[in-house]
Amino acid sequence: MHNVMRIIPALILVLLLSTHHAGHTQENLVIDHIVGVVGSNAILKSELVEQKIQLEAQRVDLGDDPYCTLLNDLLFQKLLYNQAKIDSVEVSDSEIEMEIERRLRFFIQQIGSRERLEEYYGQSIDELREEFWDPIEEQIISQRMESQITRNVSVTPSEVKAYFESLSEDDIPIVESELSLAKIMIEPAIDEEEIEEVKERLESFRQRILEGESFRTLAIMYSDDTGSARRGGELGFVRRGELHPEFEAVAFNLEPGEVSEIVETRSGYHILKTIERRGEEVNVRHLLLRPQVSPEVEQQTKNKLDSIRTVIMQGEISFAEAARKYSDHRSAASGGVMLNPYTGTTRFKTEDLDPNLFFVADRLEVGEISRPIQTATEDGEPAFKIVTVRDRVEPHAANLQQDYDFIRKMALEKKREKKVREWVANRLKNTYISIHEEYQGCDFDYDWLKHMP
Repeated sequence: MHNVMRIIPALILVLLLSTHHAGHTQENLVIDHIVGVVGSNAILKSELVEQKIQLEAQRVDLGDDPYCTLLNDLLFQKLLYNQAKIDSVEVSDSEIEMEIERRLRFFIQQIGSRERLEEYYGQSIDELREEFWDPIEEQIISQRMESQITRNVSVTPSEVKAYFESLSEDDIPIVESELSLAKIMIEPAIDEEEIEEVKERLESFRQRILEGESFRTLAIMYSDDTGSARRGGELGFVRRGELHPEFEAVAFNLEPGEVSEIVETRSGYHILKTIERRGEEVNVRHLLLRPQVSPEVEQQTKNKLDSIRTVIMQGEISFAEAARKYSDHRSAASGGVMLNPYTGTTRFKTEDLDPNLFFVADRLEVGEISRPIQTATEDGEPAFKIVTVRDRVEPHAANLQQDYDFIRKMALEKKREKKVREWVANRLKNTYISIHEEYQGCDFDYDWLKHMP
């Protein structure tokens, strides 16, 4: 049976808000009833319908029997939650609040504004917070319970080897083409005159706001933070530690409605206005202006990188040494080696790379160095970089020599699944299970039917 157990928790958490809306559009089409019970926790038909709609919209393959797949995974989640309550597994209110706010910020960003989000769901932000408290709490507790079950599971090198040797030829995965890259990145210096001009312009906006003009309108028209500009500069509720320290210090000290002096951060220069503060969370508007690098300085930066490239190619210094000496990026300490933010490894698949970078890197031979490439820092500041291909792995059947970490993760996941399966079998002996007759023909991953009264 196709199992999406590992996919569903993450997607449900991301899609809680949109599944709620889907439920409203389907309520006249679905005659709701209980389709499963685990302990004292019931699963409704509407839950299956809502999740099917949303997961299929995300192009998740639910197999030939989607409702069977979804019910199996929800039964598993309820079993985890049931045991977590018995074992007194808890999650703090602050963790739940943080998760709710993170999702609200995501959806506000996607839909454009708080007002449009409220209009879309027909509820206020506070009502949405209240409605999604219980489902998010259950999700976090269930995931924490599963982590506790597998926390002591590990694999030895001999187990990894034995696992790999147990795979049939058809079961050995194909490893896609991957690149290992390093970079030297330099941020162009900004002229003091440009900085002063930006400050003067920002101060003029501040005075206009103090004289009665709309902060929201000015942010929409002029802010260089294009993400929040669409929302009139509004960031949504954020907690301490999520903002630049200089920005945060001002945001948490302003009174609601108060407009700040100019604040400098790594992102540029801001003015901000506090909308609301709630404990350790604050919602502000801001207007950001970034000083622009002059064409002359841009060219000087590119020339500097070209010179660095030349001395590396002439063998006067290694790429790693040059990165440690010249690069402005934190990867300089490791010789410029780039880490994949999705996997935490030094390998990049095609889809992991920015298309512009992939277009350049894919044409390089191992050890070859690119010409300077225009890029941006993590804060959106302009920068230039040169990159080199440290290693290139062509598509191949996985093997222990090249792909040990990949195979180790597979072996570890297999062992964790076995541990979870043993736990489920043990818990089912003492847990009440009920499944509606229309689903008793499902080919479930676990023996739910065997343990029905």
